[in-house]
Amino acid sequence: MFIKLSRKLTPAVIRECNSLLRTVPFYFLTSTSWIFRGEMATFISVPLKKSEDVDLVKPLSKFITSIYAVSEDQTDYIRAVDELNKLRKSALGRPLDKHERSLEILLRYYDQLCAAEPKFPFSENQLCLTFTWKDAFDKGSLFSGPAKLALANVSYEKTCVLFNVGALASQIASEQNLGNDEGRRTAAKLYQLASGAFCHIRDTVLSALSQEPTVDISPDTTSALSHIMLAQAQEVFFLKATADRMKSAIIAKLANQAADLYGEACRQCQSKENVPKEFSPILAAKHCIMQVYAEYHQSTLAKQQQKFGEEIARLQYATSLMKTVTSRYNEYVNVKELSDKIARALTAAKKDNDFIYHDRVPESKDLDRIGKASLVKPTAIQVPMSQKFTDLFQKMVPLAVQQYLSMYNQRKAEIVNRLIGTMREASSLCSGVLASLNLPAALEDLSGDSIPPSILEKSRSIIQQGGQESIEQLIKNMPDMLQRNKEILDESLRMLNEEESTDSELRTNFGQHWIRKPSGELYKPLRTEGMNFRSLLDKALQSDSLLRERYAVHSPMIALLCKSEPELRAAIPSANPAGQ
Repeated sequence: MFIKLSRKLTPAVIRECNSLLRTVPFYFLTSTSWIFRGEMATFISVPLKKSEDVDLVKPLSKFITSIYAVSEDQTDYIRAVDELNKLRKSALGRPLDKHERSLEILLRYYDQLCAAEPKFPFSENQLCLTFTWKDAFDKGSLFSGPAKLALANVSYEKTCVLFNVGALASQIASEQNLGNDEGRRTAAKLYQLASGAFCHIRDTVLSALSQEPTVDISPDTTSALSHIMLAQAQEVFFLKATADRMKSAIIAKLANQAADLYGEACRQCQSKENVPKEFSPILAAKHCIMQVYAEYHQSTLAKQQQKFGEEIARLQYATSLMKTVTSRYNEYVNVKELSDKIARALTAAKKDNDFIYHDRVPESKDLDRIGKASLVKPTAIQVPMSQKFTDLFQKMVPLAVQQYLSMYNQRKAEIVNRLIGTMREASSLCSGVLASLNLPAALEDLSGDSIPPSILEKSRSIIQQGGQESIEQLIKNMPDMLQRNKEILDESLRMLNEEESTDSELRTNFGQHWIRKPSGELYKPLRTEGMNFRSLLDKALQSDSLLRERYAVHSPMIALLCKSEPELRAAIPSANPAGQ
């Protein structure tokens, strides 16, 4: 059972209470918390943080009415605010039973905070909600209460709620009956959840808060608590392996891993001293006890392998560890049964070795290290954590989405206005071009039977220049002219090459006496010009082909323009409607 303390107890009173409580091997009392103490196991649980009441209804409802017009949605949102306020009171406003139903309430509230955070502008300048929390480990004094911190920061509220998730999970796990599989399974799951909660706080608390947190949620403290919970989860798996009578090699590795985790947790508690001072001796004792179990089961394995000297050495080392536990930590753990078990095993092993095997007993420092097998890890904190979670504000659009929508509408208006401006500029330019071409005034009136002046002018121009026969003769002469130009260019380049060859031969013959500038440098501009002409000829060849194609298409119209005026007039269609 648990007793609520009205004031901080002195060490003398604690010792007196514990002397009475030893007759019942379940719990012992510290100045900060109760610690489960069983015949074979001692488990640490973390006390809950306490929060002061906060009115969520008024500020959240005011924000909703200022943003959303009167509608069915607004009514639903205000009703959801009332539900959120009730959920907080259920999670934080009353003592919680050490049952998974209470943990479910905390998880739902944490999930709801995570879901509501992006939908409300929680800040000191906008939607200001001040959350006040007390340090879980600081019990204050006769003249002052426990340390507390008040922040207008919803991340601070989330951090403290998550701390209570870990704390309550540790308390519920410590209540489990480890004598059956269901209890062990639940305890292991909850210890890993607690470890994950404290680990998440360790990694995020400094970035989430605007100032230094209280000691209980500081990175050093939560790191130590995470290691403690992880070590206890590993011990639960060790207890399950023992109950299931698994192989000694496996049990030894599980125990050795638990010892390693307890050792690391103990080192963190001793180096920072942020957690209750009662934790350190318990963790040190558990570190030794798990080593004892590891050595005991490894000695059993040695016996099975007929390594009787190693069996005795490991039991002797386990006995020395038991003496350390009983001399230093007997107030915190009950190891009489384990101590008697080790003593009986050592006596029997020595007797058999002295009378039968006569195996050499090695020094403990010469023994092989026992392996490790980890079956635990911190549970990752992923929202939603509650299996029954339903967002009270699921219809509400997050603020970020609203802001992006506003930015989108603003950007859309800018783009539309810019396109309209571009369209007006293009229309103005088009009007200017039409005006410069005297359009539409320049369009000819084709009414009547006369030939349009523009057609008549083009016809006379073609006839004066020789007509269609002249054009065809020019097209016919193009291949010869192209070939002649190619021959001239080829001959010019040949002469340049010949001159360069002669220059090179003379330079070779006369050596340094031939002081004339090299032909390659002297005629480089001519060669460059020759390459340009070569390129022009290639383009001319393509142009000739295109010209022939276009002439073939337009030849009938050119032939028509070469005819007499009566023939042209007859070929031009009438602009008057049919039948008029």
